[in-house]
Amino acid sequence: MAVDNAPTHQDHARPAVPTLEEVAERAGVSRSTASRAINGGLRVSPEALAAVEAAVAELGYTPNRAARSLVTKRTDSIALVVPEPDERVLSDPFFAGTLSGLSASMADTDIQVVLVITRPGESERTVRYLRNGHVDGAIVVSHHRNDELDRALLDLRVPNVFVGRPLSANESDVQFVDTDNVEGGRLATQHLIDRGCRHIGTIAGPEDMSAGIDRLAGWRNAVLAAGQADDAVAYGDFTIASGATQVRRLLADHPDLDGIFIASDLMAAGALSVLTELGKEVPRDIAVVGYDNLGVAASTSPPLTTVIQPVVAMARAAGARLLDQMDGSPRPSEPLIFAPELVVRESA
Repeated sequence: MAVDNAPTHQDHARPAVPTLEEVAERAGVSRSTASRAINGGLRVSPEALAAVEAAVAELGYTPNRAARSLVTKRTDSIALVVPEPDERVLSDPFFAGTLSGLSASMADTDIQVVLVITRPGESERTVRYLRNGHVDGAIVVSHHRNDELDRALLDLRVPNVFVGRPLSANESDVQFVDTDNVEGGRLATQHLIDRGCRHIGTIAGPEDMSAGIDRLAGWRNAVLAAGQADDAVAYGDFTIASGATQVRRLLADHPDLDGIFIASDLMAAGALSVLTELGKEVPRDIAVVGYDNLGVAASTSPPLTTVIQPVVAMARAAGARLLDQMDGSPRPSEPLIFAPELVVRESA
């Protein structure tokens, strides 16, 4: 049987991939000089660097990332670490805003963002992943006290920035970006006081997260300063379901409430549905203020008065600080704290 060894049309159509050797030849330099020029330009003259860059552009050469990482000791990737169950990450607009802001901060670089979901009780797996050098740095959001990721990252010396104040390590040891949640909680509650509410309750966030603790402290500061009781407290987990459950409990224990500060818009959305079911008119019977302003607030019934948490800007700033760390820039002496703002809508 005759075998036709002639090249096929498909063989002709597939262009040859340019090699490092071809780049070096085109630039008139050695292979090692071409490699150093492509991988950072160390110990390469300006003339050779320009020649290599021109050859790369002419040939359409793309460096081999695996080989490049051996030279630079960099992976050109960072981790966005989220210590939450999968369903939370996929359903909460907070995480979409975080990813958007972080991606924007990396837009002018070749760095890729890797999403690392750390399910409850699995923080050791995440620490092992970070320790093994898969990424050059990490952004951690939605941190819980028992995760202790801040302590682990300090021990690993992996560049990192937290979005939200971490709880388990000394704040001076950790870089973080946050909003002033104490002031945000006070601002929301003061708005209810100013509109005449005389018994204001709260659905606070988790007791193992700084956002939950701080927003509750802001509510308490405001009601006590106004001479009101601070006994009407329920705790949710920043989900719609917990808002619905906890508002029932709150009203069962305190049926005379005429105002509620709810520590997230998702919880407030769940609470508003229950208030409608119970025949409570918002804001005539009970005024409601939420926290976040991430899109949910404008679509509730009625639209929700809420405190702005600038998640996209916070994540963008965290990404910029991480890039500075990775480049060896001096560390900022203070965390970056955004001031909260109130958006007034029909619910209050």
